[in-house]
Amino acid sequence: MDEQPVDHGDAEESVQKLSDSQRARIERNRQRALMLKQTRLSTRPYTTEKPGSSGEKVKAPAKIIDTGAGFFLEEEEEGEQKTRAKVKHQLGPVIGVENLLCDGCEKEFMDSFLHTNFDVSICDKCKESEDDNPLITKTDAKNKYLLKDADFDRREPPLKFIVRKNPRHNTWGDMKLFYEPQVYERAIEVWGSEESIEEAHEKRAENREKTKQKKFDKKVKELRHAVRSSLVKKDRGPHVHEFGEEVYDEAEDEYSKACTTCGHVSTYEKM
Repeated sequence: MDEQPVDHGDAEESVQKLSDSQRARIERNRQRALMLKQTRLSTRPYTTEKPGSSGEKVKAPAKIIDTGAGFFLEEEEEGEQKTRAKVKHQLGPVIGVENLLCDGCEKEFMDSFLHTNFDVSICDKCKESEDDNPLITKTDAKNKYLLKDADFDRREPPLKFIVRKNPRHNTWGDMKLFYEPQVYERAIEVWGSEESIEEAHEKRAENREKTKQKKFDKKVKELRHAVRSSLVKKDRGPHVHEFGEEVYDEAEDEYSKACTTCGHVSTYEKM
């Protein structure tokens, strides 16, 4: 087989035109060819005996295949192809999918909104009943069940929630929605019983009323003090008459004015 001269200038120019992806593909193919060659050599190592010295049949050199990607591959022998074709891998086990059972209607279902977000076995049909499966904001949950932030986040296990935009105030931050039955269970865990929660509500209501009454009494006291202070200031100063309209007495040919506060009458004549 005659070798044809290779124009190195054209080869270098074609390599420069290759893109990064093409160079990467060529490198992967080259590495794969080297791995195949090393595998073949490990299964057929060279011997020290000369070919034909022990009567063994000398094998013809492997055929070279031009990949067109800048390197060559050796063609696999027919025996290796048959051996590879006969290799069969054992099938993996079939994984069975068990359906979930709804706690509401006791029917099977694959997945649901409450199961995905709150790990609750309630199907989407039963979720439509908001009375039995309501969602509650964190603020309302804290006021209704008298819980603290630590009861939601730090106490194990933390309560699951979803984040939604505030429908009433778009400019406000996102609100957290909790599954109310889970919040109720956490409140029982914190307070011990529903009666304890009610007693705490009543006690807090009484304290609020006492606080309001104290504030009201304080304002009344301040108002009374202000009124008394103004009266004391008036008593301490000299009295200033505030006379009414002038009255003329023709018989005596004199004028008089009476103070509207103390009743003092001032009589005088006019020239």
